[in-house]
Amino acid sequence: MNIIFMGTPDFAVPVLQELHSKYPVKAVVTQPDRPVGRKKQLTPPPVKIEAERLGLPVIQPEKIRLEWESVAELEPDLIVTAAFGQILPKELLDIPKFNCLNVHASLLPKYRGGAPIHQAIIDGEAETGITIMYMAEKLDAGDILSQTRVAIDESDDVGSLHDKLSKVGAPLLTDTIARLLKGDITPIKQDDSEATFARNISRDMEKLDWNKSGRELYNQIRGLSPWPVAYTTLEGQNLKIWKADYVETSSNTHQPGEIVELSDEGLVISAGDGQRIKVIELQPAGKKRMDAAAFYRGVGSRLSLGTRLGE
Repeated sequence: MNIIFMGTPDFAVPVLQELHSKYPVKAVVTQPDRPVGRKKQLTPPPVKIEAERLGLPVIQPEKIRLEWESVAELEPDLIVTAAFGQILPKELLDIPKFNCLNVHASLLPKYRGGAPIHQAIIDGEAETGITIMYMAEKLDAGDILSQTRVAIDESDDVGSLHDKLSKVGAPLLTDTIARLLKGDITPIKQDDSEATFARNISRDMEKLDWNKSGRELYNQIRGLSPWPVAYTTLEGQNLKIWKADYVETSSNTHQPGEIVELSDEGLVISAGDGQRIKVIELQPAGKKRMDAAAFYRGVGSRLSLGTRLGE
């Protein structure tokens, strides 16, 4: 059986490894190398690095909808995608004898789209999961073949939840393929009326509005860390917030965004509902990521209580 794997970021690497260990993978399709960092160094995607380590041929189309014939020429019996980053054209979806499968990081039909892990945390969900589904022309709307649930801990951020989902997604995929080949799965149609969407994270979604509740701000910070990272402003300069805690209090005498505590243990800021956010790791403009103690010795040493962030 000829299997083509299509994926791009770290999330897809364990899936490729598991698939390669159980089934013959004829080729790997991933996004082109992209310039990264201030020096714009051309960098291959994680899936390309892993595919080359495994000795697998790599194809990197700029736009798969225009270059699908290079994949079709491989005559795939099955195509598996995991966070590939491009929508497959119908011409390609129609080719494999055993269809095209997608590994999606949510419990579909909830959180269709490109940022399901981020949005689940931002929304304060207590659980999410992995769905293996048939691919369809409509975004993430194909029939469901299997699902597994994963709890979202209070301390989870995008990085930790990403790793949990990636690890459970890999064996779920190979188990699903085995059952599919045996004819042991009845696909389930998604109920479109229950669908929600997780659009790609935009710059305006990264900015903290201190008028929001403490719980909303806490979920937004961990739902954007370690990438792309939430930010606010301090004295007119951007200030990234990498890690924070939610602190409940009975006091409600401070303005939203006001610094109410400042020490080497953290920068405590009042939220819109009077609850507080304790910033533990942050990054002032033009400086490296630092903990609260380093901030307190540097930029924080000239701040005073009552200073407001976000203005």
